[in-house]
Amino acid sequence: MSEKVDAVVIGMGPGGEEAAGKLAEAGLNVVGIEKELVGGECPYWGCIPSKMMIRAADLLAEARRIPGFAGSSTVTPDWGPVAKRVRQATDNWNDKVAVDRFEGKGGHFVRGIGRITGPSSVSVDGRSFEAGRAVVIATGSAPATPPIPGLAGVPYWTNRQAIEVEQLPRSLIVVGGGAIGLELAQVFARFGVAVTVVEALARLLAMEEPEASEVVSAVFQREGLTVHAGAAIGSVERQGSQVVLTLKGGQRLAADQLLVATGRQSNLKAIGVDALGIDTAQRFVPVDDHLRVKEKIWAIGDVTGKGNFTHVATYQADIAVKDILGIPIEGANYQALPRVTFTDPEVGGIGLTEATARKQGIRVETGIQQNAAITRGWIHGPGNDGFIKLVVDADRGVLVGATCVGPRGGDMQSMLELAVRESIPVDRLRHLIYAYPTFYRGIGEAARMLPAGVAQKAAIS
Repeated sequence: MSEKVDAVVIGMGPGGEEAAGKLAEAGLNVVGIEKELVGGECPYWGCIPSKMMIRAADLLAEARRIPGFAGSSTVTPDWGPVAKRVRQATDNWNDKVAVDRFEGKGGHFVRGIGRITGPSSVSVDGRSFEAGRAVVIATGSAPATPPIPGLAGVPYWTNRQAIEVEQLPRSLIVVGGGAIGLELAQVFARFGVAVTVVEALARLLAMEEPEASEVVSAVFQREGLTVHAGAAIGSVERQGSQVVLTLKGGQRLAADQLLVATGRQSNLKAIGVDALGIDTAQRFVPVDDHLRVKEKIWAIGDVTGKGNFTHVATYQADIAVKDILGIPIEGANYQALPRVTFTDPEVGGIGLTEATARKQGIRVETGIQQNAAITRGWIHGPGNDGFIKLVVDADRGVLVGATCVGPRGGDMQSMLELAVRESIPVDRLRHLIYAYPTFYRGIGEAARMLPAGVAQKAAIS
């Protein structure tokens, strides 16, 4: 017999935990279901511990840029303190505390795998819940396994094992040239691991601007990482103590450890969305701008395919919660979706790249300024690799995308996100008063490199 409740949230990662907590605070009888740790990937294996590792590696690299400081670059630093700090930090994100916090708001937590069994019903470990108001699907994603012959028979890391590592291997092959693979590759290389990155697409960070790929590739090669882009893998096998990859061109690569970071995927079949009439062969659950799937069904986070980011999940959670509670709210808008790759230099992107804008039929003009040409970049010296690039709709005179590569590239995006989201005329960016000497002053310099007529168009229309 089904237990009657107001709402069921399947998956208590960043978005699900946010949604379940807010609904419970609003007085609804809410059941939150999670098979693993409450809080999800971000606090235990993703955003937070990885950025702590990156912070340690960046400090090490910055010290090495000063002649005679931090010893020789050939000295291998001790990984132990970093691993210990990561363990202590992730321990602070206590699953029991998170459960207690949710239940303290009036929610009811169930450990297990939730599965949709009907239009508004969910089962978990023999129990069945009937939701009178809402079912929220927030089941996230898991590391994708590429179809490489032999991979299933070889022990390999995903990002989780890489984050939990206590002792570093001497050598590492990273399969995947996206954000996760590159961030971890650079960390381990800076701590003395011989790292090789293999990317099947033509360049690293293939979804970002080509100029960003060029900068990151150059920095990696300067730091001693080996990069193989446009390199399809034919097979993988274990030979003695090493993993051996054979590229389709015949080249063989060997290392002590293999890290597979080829993206993430959602398992719609496991969720049971076929009970809602949704084809489980799809990659994502289809949603409208208020995250509605069907009557009484909402979905948020990775499973919606709008971006595998914590900030997307929590953004969507707020919209879904208000919609469930009948509170009017603007629908989701992803035109200025921010994304950051936390390599050194950081790669921050907003909205459309030049290529995607052109594919949409937009007549594009771009303005670009190198960090080294900005006064703050010149002062910064070593480690100032990067640029600011603005992508402008030449017919409307407004920004549709931007990329900031360099120190704090992710933080540089805030004003550009606002400019894209609110269609602020580019002419305004040309005439702001930018503090001197700052990196963000380069935004104004990039805007002034645009054709004058383009920049002024929106201002006089």
